[in-house]
Amino acid sequence: MKNRFRDLPVHVVLIGLCLIWLLPTIGLLVTSLRPVQDINESGWWTIFSPPKGHEEYQSLCAPCHGDDGNAISAADLSDPEVVQNYRRSFSLISALERDINGSPHMGDLPVPDEYQAADIAYKLRTLSGIEKRTTFTLNNYIDALTGYRGKSTYREDCEAGTQSLDLYCDFRDLANPRGMGRAFINSLLVAIPSTFLPILFAAFAAYAFSWMEFKGRQWLFALLVGLQVVPLQMTLIPISRLYAQIGLNGTFLGIWLFHTGFGLPYAIYLMRNFLGSLPHEIFESAYLDGASHWTAFYKLAIPLSIPALASLAIFQFLWIWNDLLVALVFLGGQHPVMTYQIGNMVTSLGSGWHLLTAAAFISMALPLLVFFALQRYFVRGMLAGSVKG
Repeated sequence: MKNRFRDLPVHVVLIGLCLIWLLPTIGLLVTSLRPVQDINESGWWTIFSPPKGHEEYQSLCAPCHGDDGNAISAADLSDPEVVQNYRRSFSLISALERDINGSPHMGDLPVPDEYQAADIAYKLRTLSGIEKRTTFTLNNYIDALTGYRGKSTYREDCEAGTQSLDLYCDFRDLANPRGMGRAFINSLLVAIPSTFLPILFAAFAAYAFSWMEFKGRQWLFALLVGLQVVPLQMTLIPISRLYAQIGLNGTFLGIWLFHTGFGLPYAIYLMRNFLGSLPHEIFESAYLDGASHWTAFYKLAIPLSIPALASLAIFQFLWIWNDLLVALVFLGGQHPVMTYQIGNMVTSLGSGWHLLTAAAFISMALPLLVFFALQRYFVRGMLAGSVKG
């Protein structure tokens, strides 16, 4: 029992940290699934509250008209033609202030004020089917993926046959340069090779530094470690000018080479520490059995270094996926990536900001999947080479 109470503060702190991280994520997800009108009117936590106008209707109207509004046939509030006359709060208030058969319309109940009447009018529109609004919708994601910038939604525009924005209303709209669908593909084209290439080269270099004897090995490794302190921003202008001379500006090859170059020092450092901590007896036995360095590399070093490779892949992928500066300098608007395109969701006049929630969750979904898929290797990779034996 004492041990349980002794560990309680640690558990409370861990649960608190998890909540601090999870609550904004859950809020972002819920907001991205709400209609734009609901986002403008209330916070995401109000999904647990009754719909707008429900409480006012139940207290002021339901006693006579019923929960479904059809208790009085002469004033059927589920009939769109009847409700059409009370679409606005002022028309509803004027109707409620009139007498019916010589008695006040509301009886002993007070006439609702302007704000209550507006909420009741909204409730009547939804009750009669004039206004159909769902609690959750995928319209924000569809509009963000297709780059829709209209006044309604992509679905409504296509169903109405408007196509005022030169959209095809089919899968081809996912390739719209203004949409997140195209940017998602571009981010994959940048992140996957830029993650794979440094890991590949770092694995070869780390094996050489760990198990191959050559002159100046330690000095060269120390130089690579020292390159980690070189600020990335210092090289943007020289490399950009070099790329302009050889035609690599605005190309995927140029950004692959840049990310590979700046990812190698840390990747080699991490991999070398991990490979260097592996038991010498394993490799010595392989060499005695006639194995070459290549055989020892891909049959021993690579399988044993999976935790370090996974940890390195997480770091490199997340850094590249969330990068804006390098993508902006070397790709710009020619091949927009996720971080670049998210900023374009909001227009210069401030409209379209509700699409940021969907765009942001699209951007963070893949890194979350990568992290959770490889998280069992994460801690082991973080401790790579820190413990001998």
